[in-house]
Amino acid sequence: MADAQIPDKPALEGLEQKWDAAWREQGTYLFDRIGAAEVGRDGVYSVDTPPPTASGSLHIGHVFSFTHTDLKVRFERMRGKTVFYPMGWDDNGLPTERRVQNYYGVRCDPSLPYDPDFTPPFEGGENKSSKAADQVPISRRNFIELCETLTVEDEKHFEALFRQLGLSVDWTQTYRTISDDTIRTSQLAFLRNLERGEAYQDLAPTMWDIDFRTAIAQAELEEREQPAAFHRVAFHRADGSGDVHIETTRPELLAACVALVAHPDDERYQPMFGTTVRTPLFDVEVPVLAHPLAQPDKGSGIAMICTFGDVTDIVWWRELDLPNRTILGLDGRVVADPPAAITSDAGRTAYAELAGKTVFSAKKRIVELLRESGELVGEPKPFTHVVKFYEKGDRPMEIVSTRQWYIRNGARDEALRSRLIELGRGMAWHPDFMRVRYENWTNGLTGDWLVSRQRFFGVPIPVWYALDENGERDYDRVLAPDASQLPVDPSTDVPSGYTEDQRGKPGGFDGENDIFDTWATSSLTPQLAGGWERDPELWNLVAPFDVRPQGQDIIRTWLFSTMLRSALEDGRAPWTDAAISGFIVDPDRKKMSKSKGNVVTPADILAQHGSDAVRYWAASSRLGADAAFDPQNPTQVKIGRRLAIKVLNAAKFVLSFPVPEGAEITHALDASMLATLDEVIRQATKAYEAYDHARALEVTEAFFWTFCDDYLELVKERAYDRTDVGQASAALALCLALSTLLRLLAPVLAFAAEEAWSWFNDGSVHVASWPEPLEIQGDPVILTAVSEALVGIRRAKTEAKASQKTPVARLTIGAPAAAVTALKAAEGDLKAVGRIDDLTFADAEAVAVSDIELVPQEA
Repeated sequence: MADAQIPDKPALEGLEQKWDAAWREQGTYLFDRIGAAEVGRDGVYSVDTPPPTASGSLHIGHVFSFTHTDLKVRFERMRGKTVFYPMGWDDNGLPTERRVQNYYGVRCDPSLPYDPDFTPPFEGGENKSSKAADQVPISRRNFIELCETLTVEDEKHFEALFRQLGLSVDWTQTYRTISDDTIRTSQLAFLRNLERGEAYQDLAPTMWDIDFRTAIAQAELEEREQPAAFHRVAFHRADGSGDVHIETTRPELLAACVALVAHPDDERYQPMFGTTVRTPLFDVEVPVLAHPLAQPDKGSGIAMICTFGDVTDIVWWRELDLPNRTILGLDGRVVADPPAAITSDAGRTAYAELAGKTVFSAKKRIVELLRESGELVGEPKPFTHVVKFYEKGDRPMEIVSTRQWYIRNGARDEALRSRLIELGRGMAWHPDFMRVRYENWTNGLTGDWLVSRQRFFGVPIPVWYALDENGERDYDRVLAPDASQLPVDPSTDVPSGYTEDQRGKPGGFDGENDIFDTWATSSLTPQLAGGWERDPELWNLVAPFDVRPQGQDIIRTWLFSTMLRSALEDGRAPWTDAAISGFIVDPDRKKMSKSKGNVVTPADILAQHGSDAVRYWAASSRLGADAAFDPQNPTQVKIGRRLAIKVLNAAKFVLSFPVPEGAEITHALDASMLATLDEVIRQATKAYEAYDHARALEVTEAFFWTFCDDYLELVKERAYDRTDVGQASAALALCLALSTLLRLLAPVLAFAAEEAWSWFNDGSVHVASWPEPLEIQGDPVILTAVSEALVGIRRAKTEAKASQKTPVARLTIGAPAAAVTALKAAEGDLKAVGRIDDLTFADAEAVAVSDIELVPQEA
């Protein structure tokens, strides 16, 4: 036994700090690389840990999902696996930039020079504004420096909270998505994509956020309900035979109209296919075409195709080979010059009324013009519909034509799409139905992955462009660095064969200013953590990883993009298993999110109830299942705290019974309890192997309370009495059960289990062996029957309005024949716990007390 002092009054308070310090000092969770090399890849359990975005504070959802991972990791470590459990920090991307803007009251203006003495106007104070006009413009370099400063501070807070939660992460295995190593890895992977023809550049319609002034990928979009109105507008048939009425929610894009479209089976418009009409106000001749995506039952059944009002417009534009007449600029305003197709004076005059206006103002003005011209039929009809937003944006997306970088993702490559589906089906999904979401996303892709962003804090796209004799970029002459030169920043570094004084000069070069989408870096988390092309030995030990744990909402972004990069680079899935956590919802069953204002930060909950209690709450929910959390009344957290306290108290009680030298299990009740515990071990082990931590906790907790409430009470008199022939058996059974239960509960109650374990063992419970069945021969029916009888005895005394300590002169227990045999095997313990002088048994259908006579008490 260990020499640790058992406290007089065991408590949870202070255990997090005590054991975090001990684990840190002892290196309990360090990845044993030497040991891993000895056992080989099969002996390693590697985790592709989600890197939290370093842009503010962690929320209760992080605690929820990261605990799920830690439960499985702790189980695998105790099963003898060498665990590789790193942590990453997702520093770059729009959320970080927005946080820096709001925190310091600044905004980036790349045209400004660097100020080495710049001091931000605020540091998280109250006198800041999120409006760009109220923020101080600073150089790109100054802005990036602030991003780096704030993310490092956020990461320190994140690590402290995760340590308090008890995550068994190896904190020496961390990475940042903006470090030199990360930039090199991300750029190298992209150059490999470029060499193989998987990455390309194109001038095409792009989903654009006018506030962030950047392109947005399909996976980053979300739909929100917005007010709108149908405007019935008259187009004029070119042959003068009358008007065609369309209904549109975006009349401000009439100048960008390139065609009308109806369903090929719509008999109303079949005679018009192949003819032309002229647009209202602008008098531009456009064709009437057929396409199966047109909806006969929507509006008038015929729609205008604009470049570009929505994603369907892009599909029509591409498949029908239509011209591009984009009229919206990158700032979301109508551009000054009208499309070349508008040639009439009246059309150009009408367009001038819109130039420079925002979408909202342009819509208002064009409705007025249509009303004046008589081409607005009736009044607009209000309704609500869903509109696409950037998931972190405040205004609807617009579609503009820009030159961007893409990576092929199977949207237009059936072989690649099929391969991605095949790789997904070759993995184990927990729960399995999450695979369907992955497949639905993969099959529903409409375009390749847009990976370039017009932002500042991120991984630079590692290319330059040769300039022609006029100083214009020659996009057919992309200049790429050699892998040995990485990492590079094209805005400051110079391509081979050129000198800095040739930057921006005719015949010289120009550096790419765009950065990678944050997912283009995060899609490489296995490579970043596992040392791909940096540490081949480590990579071979951990890849492909055993598990990707993550939330269900980023299957379409993080999981899919990582699968894609691995398929393109290695031709395999990056992991064998995917473990998908559900959402955290508030008491009204609404998903918690910052935009809804219902997010709960975990610091206060952890401080008030203790980390083990919060871990218990998380462990009680299965993967893929949403969990409700009410910070005002966290019922499951309170239950978890009660369990953790009971573990400490039960351990102290059990350890008060010394085990004699040479003790053996000789009593039928002890053997029954241990045989029952063997089945718990089997079920919990099977559950953890299947990523069902909730089931493992359920069976373990149920037995633990039976052990405490029934078995402990039944055997304590025998365990105390050293003259009893069964004392050694009881003491040994108690010790064996305690050792087993602490190890079964250790993944969940990381701190309480470690504390209790230290009272009688050297070393950490978290590196102790996962329990195996003891295979002691015993009949589980005995424990069940005796527990039922004990409940009956307690109830009988309560109904007699007597204390449980009241002696009983005579008591009869009725039970089926098999149960009577079981009860007789533990008759002595029953008499002791119930203080019964004369105990008899009778036949009955169920175990119950049929007769009780209490010993008369003196007045």
